[in-house]
Amino acid sequence: MKRLLVIVPCALLVAGCSTQPAQPEGPTVESGAVIGEVGDPRNRARLHTELAALYYSRGNMGVALDELRVATAADASYAPAYSMFGLVYMDLREKRLAEENFQRALGLSPTDPDINHNYAWYLCQSDREQQSVDYFMRAVRNPLYRKPWRSYSAAGACLLRIGKVDDAEAMVQQALKINARDPRTNLQMGEIRYRQGVLDEAQKWLRRFGEVSPPTAASLWLGVRIDRKLGQRTNEASLAAQLRRRFPESPEYQKLQRGEYD
Repeated sequence: MKRLLVIVPCALLVAGCSTQPAQPEGPTVESGAVIGEVGDPRNRARLHTELAALYYSRGNMGVALDELRVATAADASYAPAYSMFGLVYMDLREKRLAEENFQRALGLSPTDPDINHNYAWYLCQSDREQQSVDYFMRAVRNPLYRKPWRSYSAAGACLLRIGKVDDAEAMVQQALKINARDPRTNLQMGEIRYRQGVLDEAQKWLRRFGEVSPPTAASLWLGVRIDRKLGQRTNEASLAAQLRRRFPESPEYQKLQRGEYD
């Protein structure tokens, strides 16, 4: 499962990739210690949660769980720690524990935009895409939310997964109004235009993605499919070779091997 950008706040943005959960800025790490930790319980909980997010982003789930246990022992009412627990358990495919921790986080802080975003992403990854949109919208309704385009974009990704292309486009357009250069959102719009059969527009959005981001499995896969539809076999073969070389374990490459272009 692809990892969100943690929102203690990534995938797919489009089919086959993922929007990420939101992550806090991590603390300075040196020899496994949190630098600058102080005695206040809430501050200890915050620092260990941020450190857990750092380990989560590196795929070290065991250490992330250890840090979260320290965080909640320091302050059992610190909601972002339970949201982070939810993300870790989601990646570990422990759905019951993920659900329990997200619900506890929401119970402690029901309007927190990052917690709502992370829970929405969990719902999307649990085949509850339509329900996820409600929680993404709860996130964007918070006037203090610093990155509302992230939730609009993620909502679009989830709607695209269930074939609601027009609804997905509406969400992605909202994201672009706020941040026109967000790479994931640009790539999603490329996927939407591809599904609508507007291939020149799909190429345009794919180029815009390439202006602000290095290639990803999702972007290469979209390029392969566009070139295939356009009959540009040389370009198609080149992108397919890059996908095989750079992302051999990706779902996109598995689709290429199976010939599942659409």
